[in-house]
Amino acid sequence: MPKYTITAALPYANGPVHIGHVAGVYLPADIYARYMRNRGKDVLFICGSDEHGVPITIRARKEGITPQEVVDRFHDLIGRSFKDLGISFDIYSRTSSDTHRETAQEFFLDLYKKGAFQEEETEQYFDAEAGQFLADRYIVGTCPVCGNENAYGDQCEKCGSTLSPMELKNPRSALSGNAPVLKKTKNWYLPLDKLQEDFLNEYINNNTDWKSNVLGQCKSWLNDGLKPRAMTRDLDWGVKLPELPGVAKTDIDGKVLYVWFEAPIGYISATRELRPGDWQDWWKGDSELIHFIGKDNIVFHCIIFPAMLHLRGEGYVVPKQVPANEFLNLEGDKISTSRNWAVWLNEYLEDFKGKQDELRYVLGSILPETKDSEFTWKDYQTRVNSELVAILGNFVNRVMVLTHKYFEGKVPAPKTDGKFAALKNQYREEMNGCAQAMRQDLETFRFRDALGELINIARVGNKFLTESEPWKLFKENPEDTGDALNFALEVCANLAYATEPFLPFTHDKLCAQLNLIPLLITTRHFWRDKKEAAPLPAGHFLGQPELLFSKVEDDVIERQLEKLKGMKTPVTTANVVNANATENAGEKEVKSEIQYEDFAKMDIRVATILEAEKVEKADKLLKLILDAGGEKRTVVSGIAMHFKPEDIIGKQVLLLANLAPRKMRGIESQGMILMAEDADGKLVFVSPSVPVNPGSGVS
Repeated sequence: MPKYTITAALPYANGPVHIGHVAGVYLPADIYARYMRNRGKDVLFICGSDEHGVPITIRARKEGITPQEVVDRFHDLIGRSFKDLGISFDIYSRTSSDTHRETAQEFFLDLYKKGAFQEEETEQYFDAEAGQFLADRYIVGTCPVCGNENAYGDQCEKCGSTLSPMELKNPRSALSGNAPVLKKTKNWYLPLDKLQEDFLNEYINNNTDWKSNVLGQCKSWLNDGLKPRAMTRDLDWGVKLPELPGVAKTDIDGKVLYVWFEAPIGYISATRELRPGDWQDWWKGDSELIHFIGKDNIVFHCIIFPAMLHLRGEGYVVPKQVPANEFLNLEGDKISTSRNWAVWLNEYLEDFKGKQDELRYVLGSILPETKDSEFTWKDYQTRVNSELVAILGNFVNRVMVLTHKYFEGKVPAPKTDGKFAALKNQYREEMNGCAQAMRQDLETFRFRDALGELINIARVGNKFLTESEPWKLFKENPEDTGDALNFALEVCANLAYATEPFLPFTHDKLCAQLNLIPLLITTRHFWRDKKEAAPLPAGHFLGQPELLFSKVEDDVIERQLEKLKGMKTPVTTANVVNANATENAGEKEVKSEIQYEDFAKMDIRVATILEAEKVEKADKLLKLILDAGGEKRTVVSGIAMHFKPEDIIGKQVLLLANLAPRKMRGIESQGMILMAEDADGKLVFVSPSVPVNPGSGVS
């Protein structure tokens, strides 16, 4: 029997995960892994934290801590969030582990010895002030495709174009804000151009059953022609380059493996950590490799990693399926971690205790499987109330309450040729059709459709109850009532089995209410190509009825919308109370306690005021042009009653840089100036005590 290695993209451990990550990768991966286990397949579900990305070093630098401290904090937070949502990883590992370091170094060294790399000395960007080479993400400039002035050296997040640092116009260092210089360095490249001819063209073109969005992106890369890509970087954070035969130590020092070389190897090292005795069985021979990723990772999982596995040889399998999803948007805008425009998973789980399946259901209903989709809080409320509560939950509760009322909580006996025989056959066939369609949808990674069939099973039950009306029959013919409720309980049992991949917490509740454990009828029985429903035996005692779901009220949704509004709506000034004035300012209260993660979301930088002018028809507003470290920012600030424009030119201020933009008087304000207020209500700039470079972080 083949083994199935199911992987979910390793999240960067530089912040919490949000609902876009969940919908794009982790929920569909979990649904599929649970489905395959229920079918009796030999499955390993692998994930872990990617702890060597450049964004981690950037965050560490901003916060004034080590990269290891950053990843330790977020590895734990992310792992807990996944577990609390019911994501059923067999292991959630991390790429800072010794096992991963050894596995990645062994992999690189093996490819080196096989002559897989091209050694090249090239000129790379170097920050003379910082004294280090700049990774792609440490270089910012103007995108040659769309003109975005804040594109990174590897990708423009505005238009999605993949770039190299040399393609950027007006490049600048993210460390100092200075223009970088070119300096020679030696690195090792994967010859993707040669691999395209020898392997990748055939590999991609043979995967005709891949999703159209995945196959289309891969073919676009191939049509453009692949180029060699460096698999090492000049950095001090990552998996160190191992000693290489014939290479001077001075050429190896200060180099790490490219994160997109070693991160996919994290799937292998996690398997090795979990199954040290037989880990190779999951990567070689009769095994299938299935990657769940977002669309921004397609090239790495469909081209670079397969090329690495092919070069390694030794029986390694290449990915069989890569069902990548598109992006999830939020309330009419793109989810953005830098702008704090997101619904963070850990915050949802705190705000909506016990409602994990509600989120799983809503996200499952809108998965961005072939195109971008959108989450709104109003839609969340509608789907929970009108589908989970009104259809699924209401049906189960009606059946349970009626059975306890009329039959003391025992499953009544069915009738083989009674009043409802034809009706039961009709609806049983419809229910089984839903179940078969659901299985087929899951086989072909159509999770939205599969979830729709789950609700359709509940609709079948509701239609049967409406048509049979068993509560009207009990006085005249209790056997007919029992016959109707017997079938309704059969539908409930099938819902219990069917919910496990999608709504595992609801599955547990349903199993408890139906008291399924003593029956030894397993959920796997439902999923193993079974075409007949699984009825409950007459006389079986049920558990107590409890509501599966509760309505989401308007005030709950309004609080979430206000929370988002507060995240996105810029405020022109922040009243940071002067410590010496608080004694006379009794109305100033200490605000509610926050966690460190809340503070760490704020990107506060030193900026210099270059220009200032009054905003027309607005007595309180000044339009400021700021140097925020190699980029200019426009900020509209309500300080005109306190300062003359000409008096503040050259002033250094603190800028909250990742506050979402907002138009004020027709001017887009791109941040917020932090101000202090003295005892007389006069605003005072919060500034560094000595001049520093614009763009310097505050932590």
